[in-house]
Amino acid sequence: MTVDDTGSGEGADAADPGEDPLALRLEHLILGAERRYTPFQAARSAGVSVELATRFWRAMGFADIGQAKALTEADVLALRRLSGLVEAGLLSEAMAVQVARSTGQTTARLAEWQIDSFLEGLTEPPEPGMTRTEVTYPIVELLLPELEEFLVYVWRRQLAASAGRVVQAADDEEMVDRRLAVGFADLVGFTRLTRRMEEEELGELVEAFETTCADLVAAHGGRLIKTLGDEVLYVADDCGVAAEIALRLIETMANDETMPELRVGIAFGTVTTRMGDVFGTTVNLASRLTSIAPRDAVLVDADFAQDLIRTGEAPASEAEAAEAAAAAEKEGEEPPTYRFALQPMWQRPVRGLGVVEPWLLTRRWQEP
Repeated sequence: MTVDDTGSGEGADAADPGEDPLALRLEHLILGAERRYTPFQAARSAGVSVELATRFWRAMGFADIGQAKALTEADVLALRRLSGLVEAGLLSEAMAVQVARSTGQTTARLAEWQIDSFLEGLTEPPEPGMTRTEVTYPIVELLLPELEEFLVYVWRRQLAASAGRVVQAADDEEMVDRRLAVGFADLVGFTRLTRRMEEEELGELVEAFETTCADLVAAHGGRLIKTLGDEVLYVADDCGVAAEIALRLIETMANDETMPELRVGIAFGTVTTRMGDVFGTTVNLASRLTSIAPRDAVLVDADFAQDLIRTGEAPASEAEAAEAAAAAEKEGEEPPTYRFALQPMWQRPVRGLGVVEPWLLTRRWQEP
């Protein structure tokens, strides 16, 4: 929120004389309303306590603004909607705060990225002598309605997919604590790269890595949870899907000379989901497996390996695969086709998790 430190003034935006006129014009363009309320007035108009309103605003990522007249009708309406959901019993107060927090965090990052990207892509101003700051207004004016519609479209698509997964859960507990395959992909030697590369080059490398990972995870049926610069975290409901994603990531990066080597760790087990993120021992194990994985290789835990064996995605050993092929040939049947191969590695202690038995995951054949 842009703050009017005086807390006084009427009319359009009630602006402090020291505030940037362009910033005020941009705010009015984006919000579509004038500043009319202090926080106390907005809370009273919405019919909620100042304490609850403050909790909502902080959860959405807005700074405390004292009693500056910086709020609009939209701020009042948002308070009414959230408090109305609580009053109707559709959300608890704690859940309403979580809704505010998750929405604020997600959209804050999106907004920062969009503004940075639009202005970075601007090579020449539309009129001689215009600064990049001055060009921001016409860009936002043109893009705002289109981006708003697109945001709602993508959100509805993602909500439909997420709701579908909940409906397919076996029981209510699975809606929160679910069995998922969790994968980490980590660029090897990234710290050394940060010392050798220029900031712009490093930014381009990270963006290319994140884009490649996001596309591959989505294309093969996984879900990207988050990116951490040199590392990505993804999940899949099916171990075969998670394995395919991991090997595709390794193969894609290996074929790109501009990319460092990659290592991937995957674990399968119960995962707690909160606000779009995942937590628990399974997530920690996947992270540890990544840290000990060889370069350009995938390590998985024993539960993940056993699930691939159980579903016929991989043989328990090459000897078993040969026996199954011989038995099928004797019966005049097609031999089983395994997508993946598993090789048990030496058991080793892993900090905080005891002794684990990692398996090396490789490919037997690749889908077209």
